[in-house]
Amino acid sequence: MTSPVFPFTAVVGQDGLRHALTLCAVDPAVGGVLALGDRGTGKSTTVRGLAQLLAREDLDMPVVDLPLGASEDRVLGSLDIDRALRGEIAYAPGLLAAAHGGILYIDEVNLLDDYLVDLLLDVAASGVNTVERDGISHTHPARFVLVGSGNPEEGELRPQLEDRFGLSTPVATIRDVEQRWEIVRRRLAFERDPRGFLAEWAEREERLAARIRLARDRCADVDLEDDLLEAAVRLCVDAGAVGHRAELVLVRAARAAAALAGRPAVTVHDLAAVAVPALQHRTPRTALEPVSAAAARVRVAATAVLGRRVA
Repeated sequence: MTSPVFPFTAVVGQDGLRHALTLCAVDPAVGGVLALGDRGTGKSTTVRGLAQLLAREDLDMPVVDLPLGASEDRVLGSLDIDRALRGEIAYAPGLLAAAHGGILYIDEVNLLDDYLVDLLLDVAASGVNTVERDGISHTHPARFVLVGSGNPEEGELRPQLEDRFGLSTPVATIRDVEQRWEIVRRRLAFERDPRGFLAEWAEREERLAARIRLARDRCADVDLEDDLLEAAVRLCVDAGAVGHRAELVLVRAARAAAALAGRPAVTVHDLAAVAVPALQHRTPRTALEPVSAAAARVRVAATAVLGRRVA
């Protein structure tokens, strides 16, 4: 029997993480979420809550964990030993096959072994996984939303992998006493009566799931005027974003935000709302410079280009 999952909408705080995950649920092409910050801040709880919420509307995005010490065979797939003993040659799917169409979640992603990073980069670039083992050559689609979390104090993330995450958001310990009190109250209530707690939040979960479904259906039809596309490109240039993936992520996230809000076209507000999570991890910074400094530069550039203050 599957254990109850804490509701996505009941997570206190962490608005940036929840919004970024929601945008990726609307359009997986946004490219996933990188959540770096303090341990014990509900990152994995939030990711799993989203998967449960989407299942309510038959928008299944299963969450598959990629452990740090996973073998290459476990990640890519390998020879099916049971069938091999019967004289058959068959492929046994790995974690990447299980994650197709869902979320591949990596906790402590900054501690991931280099060989696993290389595997992920290859598959993420092509959307296809090819396995060759003991006379078997097998290819299958492997398109997934990549979600990674970790504490930056424990190690740096390779720039090539960092760039593969569409959006990035810091996840910090909440300092507000009332919010921390509410976190404890909700968690204890959930542990005491999981079914009752889920029932209490069911309506809010259903409303958000329905909004995501509608947004998915209309996202491709959301209009992006040339002047806003030009503004998005200029914003990337002025913020110093490295690579051309920045513009694509920025406009895809803005389009998803517009679809979620029910707007027929992307607005300046939509671009401003996604500028920092789309660009802060693509802006060069010195070794001792915190991510907040890069975020500040993006805000300054966005304010100048878009003519509005970016939170």
